Amino acid sequence: MAIGMLVMHWDERVGVEVIGKYPEEIALDEKTLMQLYSQHEFTGEPGMVSIMAGSTNLASYYTGPESSIYVIMVLNTNEDGDAYEDGLAEISRQIMQNIDSDTLDAVLPSLFQRLSVYPTLNEEQLLSMIYLDEPKRLILKRLQQEAAISKSELAIWLKDTKRDSFIDIESVIASLVKSNVVKIASVKGLATDVVFLNEDIMILRRPPVKLFLDPVEHHLPKTLKESYTTQVRSFFKNYKPTERDNLEIINRVILDPQCYEVLKLLREAMVTKNDIEKLRKKGVEDIDETLKALWETKMIAVFQDDSGTEYYCLISDFYISLFYPRYNLDTIRKQYISKSQNPKALMKALDIMREEYMSNVTIRKASTRTK
Repeated sequence: MAIGMLVMHWDERVGVEVIGKYPEEIALDEKTLMQLYSQHEFTGEPGMVSIMAGSTNLASYYTGPESSIYVIMVLNTNEDGDAYEDGLAEISRQIMQNIDSDTLDAVLPSLFQRLSVYPTLNEEQLLSMIYLDEPKRLILKRLQQEAAISKSELAIWLKDTKRDSFIDIESVIASLVKSNVVKIASVKGLATDVVFLNEDIMILRRPPVKLFLDPVEHHLPKTLKESYTTQVRSFFKNYKPTERDNLEIINRVILDPQCYEVLKLLREAMVTKNDIEKLRKKGVEDIDETLKALWETKMIAVFQDDSGTEYYCLISDFYISLFYPRYNLDTIRKQYISKSQNPKALMKALDIMREEYMSNVTIRKASTRTK
């Protein structure tokens, strides 16, 4: 279990200084902080190191010499610091956005809470974290429009687009590769590696189908069935997916550990407040705030039966998944006709699409055999 988080800065005159921490009582001695500094200084590049310090394990992410900020996760000795690497890189970008303001102390508790559960996140949450990260989202949008982009061009474009933000391009791309969203390959005649779109991300709300088809079977009183199905239909009659809506759900529900526990329960049944109270055993301490977040994001509705009992019901669920970007064939064709892309890079893009398609076919066949 994660113990705490510190944000350290290196100053040439005064040395190491802790500029933020959570919880307040967490502390590391100067010798340990200097050891972390030395480990990062050895490579001189942005990235993570992990060391043992007495009865704790430390995972530290360095933002690079321009800012000299170190985000340090304090862990128990039995935890693997490497499991936090992607999460630390993403959290570090959010910390850098607040580093020169009075908001750092205010955001650290929620960032720590989010990072502390990173090794246990499921596929839905990991993909959501990728989509929430703006540099990754920008890369994905550009690859949706172009078949291939050289890594060096992508780095220059991203730094120019996000001029005021810290971006570790190697970490960003490595995370996208790990998630199977992009692939990196060399192309004959090009000086740098090329980034290709491998899988796209589909993200939207969808009806809670099982609940909608048989709400009574899922613990809703018969007298409330029509009211519930009418409200679900009404919501989706006017629903249009937007990036803003997707980001709000991800930020307030999917990546909030307490909200997500409540969402998992609501996906299985219509429940009362007493049912939700039982989630305190799973760390849901602020029931009212979690329900408020689900209400304000229009994920739930509340219905009251004749006896006055309130039922909390999911009226819209969230869906995020990788999908095969078949549309990329048209992009490749248009770029070839317009000669706007290196033909060898386009051929490599086709090879990667073919490999991914065959891989998906193999997976589907294996899945069919095991059923």
